[in-house]
Amino acid sequence: MSKENKGIGFFERYLTIWVTLCIIAGIAIGQWIPAVPETLGKWEYANVSIPIAVLIWLMIYPMMLKVDFQSVRNVGKRPKGILITCVTNWLIKPFTMFGIAWFFFFVVFKTFIPTALADQYLAGAVLLGAAPCTAMVFVWSYLTKGDAAYTLVQVAVNDLIILVAYVPIVGFLLGIGGIAIPWATLILSVVLFVVIPLVAGIITRILVVRRYGIDYFNTVFVNKFNKWTIIGLLLTLIILFSFQGKTILSNPFHIVLIAVPLILQTFLIFFITYGWAKAWKLPHNVAAPAGMIGASNFFELSVAVAISLFGVQSGAALATVVGVLVEVPVMLTLVKIANNTRKYFKN
Repeated sequence: MSKENKGIGFFERYLTIWVTLCIIAGIAIGQWIPAVPETLGKWEYANVSIPIAVLIWLMIYPMMLKVDFQSVRNVGKRPKGILITCVTNWLIKPFTMFGIAWFFFFVVFKTFIPTALADQYLAGAVLLGAAPCTAMVFVWSYLTKGDAAYTLVQVAVNDLIILVAYVPIVGFLLGIGGIAIPWATLILSVVLFVVIPLVAGIITRILVVRRYGIDYFNTVFVNKFNKWTIIGLLLTLIILFSFQGKTILSNPFHIVLIAVPLILQTFLIFFITYGWAKAWKLPHNVAAPAGMIGASNFFELSVAVAISLFGVQSGAALATVVGVLVEVPVMLTLVKIANNTRKYFKN
């Protein structure tokens, strides 16, 4: 096994393949067994799909278990890396995502994408851009030999910021794009898919650590949930694409069109963050994870909010799912770049 694949699980390593298979399975179900999406579509509350909500909790809860918010106390000891991450994630990334996506969907690809659908794709891109990565960054940090403790601090700080910044930033950018903002649903989505899993994760962590110790929690308990995150994601995608089948079959080229600005944004943010860390003479084991946090997305949250705001059959939901499709291969490319440029940093 290569160094780059060491530490990344079987499902995570081939996530793009699984996502592709789920796309095929979902489309097939939507076309040949339409009773499935029709039935699932009836199970909603306040515009939130109950089956998908359960699956998304299945994805996000294990991530929240891994976040130790006590580590936030260590922020003041090495503030530069945290400052770079926070500024990039919250003052740069959402706005560059909006700008790049708008330029491609409304200018470059104008002849290929109807305006109404472009609005939806833009909304999905905004939802992705405003949600920096959480749990998966631990994998990218490991593959670049990052400082695990400092990565944990960066993730914890970003999760705290998501609680207060995600809704206003998304609302502001959607408003600029001329997209109607269902504020109640947006706030409800963050409560459902961030606050509740976060509180559940914190309570679980406290109870398990208190009873069995931190070593058991980190080496045994958390690992029991590893596969559930990916299983929840894949089942969500099958349901999503069972609803999206007709749209995709009539516009298969749109997946490529959506992927272009998402990939460009990912590389741009990585090099902004990574280059800034280099300019500030941060060690590579801090710079690389910082770049990874900025470049990748909390796609579980983005998918959840897109479904809640715009529905499972929306272009916004499709755009966030394309984000899942391109995430792993692009991030592994950035891991290679980070590892190949390690010599330019003073460790």
